[in-house]
Amino acid sequence: MAETVAEIVVDTLLKAGAKGCWGIVGDTINHFTDAVRRSDLRWIHVRHEEAGALAAGGEAYVTGELAVCAGTCGPGSLHFVNGIFESHRNGAPVVLIASDVARSEAGLNFPQEVDQRKIYEQTSVFCEAISHPDQARRITAMAAQAALTRGGVAVVIVNGDMFNATAEDKLDWSVHRPSPVLRPSDDELGALAEVLNGAPSVTLYAGIGARDAGPNVVRLAEALRAPVVHSSRAKEFIEPDNPWNVGMTGILGNRAGAEAMDRADIVLCLGTDFAWTQFYPEAKHVIQIDSDPTHLGRRAPIRMGLVGDVGDTIDALLPRLEPREDDSHLQAALDRWQKDRESYAESGENRDPTLIHPQSVAQMLDRLAGDDALFTADGGSPMVWLLRHLTANGQRHFLTSLLHGTMANAYPQAMGLAAAFPNRQVVALCGDGGLTMLMGDLLTLKQEGLGVKLLVFNNGSLGFVEMEQRVEGLLDAFTELENPDFAKLAEVCGLKGWRVDSADALEPAMRAWLAAEGPALLDVKVNRMELVMPPEVTTGQVASTALFGMKAVLDGRGKEVVALLRDNFLR
Repeated sequence: MAETVAEIVVDTLLKAGAKGCWGIVGDTINHFTDAVRRSDLRWIHVRHEEAGALAAGGEAYVTGELAVCAGTCGPGSLHFVNGIFESHRNGAPVVLIASDVARSEAGLNFPQEVDQRKIYEQTSVFCEAISHPDQARRITAMAAQAALTRGGVAVVIVNGDMFNATAEDKLDWSVHRPSPVLRPSDDELGALAEVLNGAPSVTLYAGIGARDAGPNVVRLAEALRAPVVHSSRAKEFIEPDNPWNVGMTGILGNRAGAEAMDRADIVLCLGTDFAWTQFYPEAKHVIQIDSDPTHLGRRAPIRMGLVGDVGDTIDALLPRLEPREDDSHLQAALDRWQKDRESYAESGENRDPTLIHPQSVAQMLDRLAGDDALFTADGGSPMVWLLRHLTANGQRHFLTSLLHGTMANAYPQAMGLAAAFPNRQVVALCGDGGLTMLMGDLLTLKQEGLGVKLLVFNNGSLGFVEMEQRVEGLLDAFTELENPDFAKLAEVCGLKGWRVDSADALEPAMRAWLAAEGPALLDVKVNRMELVMPPEVTTGQVASTALFGMKAVLDGRGKEVVALLRDNFLR
C-alpha cells in the first residue's frame, strides 16, 4: 500500500523511539504536521524554534532516546541552528526535519530558499536529503541510527512538495543500536597496569565518557587508593555513592580537585575531553583512556593514550592491579574536599536579611527540592551555583550548556525534561539575561502543560560577564539589565509567580513555589556584587580586580567597590 513520504518519516521516527516533535507549523511542513496529527507522535508547539531545539536536546540528553524537531524552509529551519549546535556538542541524539522550498523552485533563488546542507553539515553527525520518495524510510532510519549510535544531531532535508509524494515502501529499513565491548589490547592493559602499580600516587579524572561507568570508577579508585576528580559534565554520575570523590577541576572547580591533579604522580583521565590545557599536569603524569581515538592528546600532551570504553577498560584492568596500602595522597585530598564543602556552606550564609547571596538560594533549593528532581541551569553564574551547591544522589539529573556555552538554555531544556518526565520535579535555574532572551516560550509552558519550575537569579545584570570584565581590570560596561517584575510577568502568561527581595522571605516562597501545580516562577533579587571565586586565586587576578577598584573609584563608583569587598571578602 502506498504511503506519503510524511507518513513514512513519522512512522520511522516512532519505531526508532521518538515520542514527540518540537516546532512551529508552516507551509513547507504542513503535510508532515498533518501526518504527526494522525499518529502517536506528539506535536509540541513552541514560540521560537531555538527553544524547540534546546527542548528536544534536553529531552534526548537525559533520556538517551531519540528526540525530534521540525522546521519550515528558510527562517523556520535557521532558527533551530543555535539549539542544534548545543545538542551536536553535548551528544544528544536529535533528528531535525529541515524542510526546503518545492523541488520545482529549488536552485532558482526562490524566497526563503536556503542551502540546508551547507548550514547543517558542520553541526551534525548525519545530513542528507530525501531526493526520491522511495528513499524516505531508508534516509530517516539512517538518520535516527546515526543520532543514537554516534551521539549527536542528524538532519533530514525534505523539499516541501516531497512530503506529499507517495512511495510503495516495500523494504523494511529499521534502526539498530549495537553495544560492542571496547577496550585496549592485552599488551596495552599490561603496560598501563605496570605504570599504575609503580606510581606512588594516582588521581582519577573522570569525564562524560564515564557516564555509564560510575560504579566501575569507584571500584578502580578503591583499588588504587586514588581520589576521583571529575569534570563539570560528569557531576551527575561520578559524585553519587562515591567516597573517593573530591570535586571538580577547572575555573568552576574547587581546591581539592585542583590539588589532587597537581600532586599526583599519575593522572588517569577516564573519558574526559576537558578543553582547558592549563588545568592538566605535565605530559609525563597523564594517561588518557577514551572511546574516540581523536580525543587522545587533543587537550594536553599525554604520556600514554588508550582506546576503550571506560567501563569495559576498568573491568579488564582491575585484575592486573596490585594491592595498595598507602592512602596518604587520598586522605590529603579528602581532607581538603571537606574544607572546600565547609567553605561553600559558609559562602551561602545570609547574615544581612536585606541581602540574598545566590549561593544560599541554591543551597536552599538543594535542601527543599525532590530527591529525583531534574535541574537545568543557564550559562554563567546559575551554572556555577548548580555545579557547586546542588547534590548529586544518583536519582537527580543535571543539564547545563558547558560545551556550547549558550545563553537562554535553562528553561527551554527544562521543557524537554518536563515533556519526558511529566511526573517529576523539573527546575530551571535561570539568569535574568537568559530568561529574557527567549521569554516568549513562557507561553509554551502554559499551553503545553509543562510543569517547569523557573528560579530566576535576578541581579539586574549579565553577572558573569560583569565579573569577567572586572577580573580583567576593566570597568564593567553594557551589562545592566532593566528587568520587569518577573512574578507579575509569569502571572500574565498563565504561570504562578512569587517575588522575593529579603532573605527572611525566601524559604516560605520557595516551598510554595515548589509545591505549586503546573509551571511556576520564583523571582529572587540576589546580590549583584557576588564573585565566582576560582579554586585558586592568582596574583594577576587580584591585581586586575584591584585595578578595577581604582578605576571604579576614579569613575565615581566607590560604593560598588565597597560592596564588592564587603559581600565577598569581609563575611
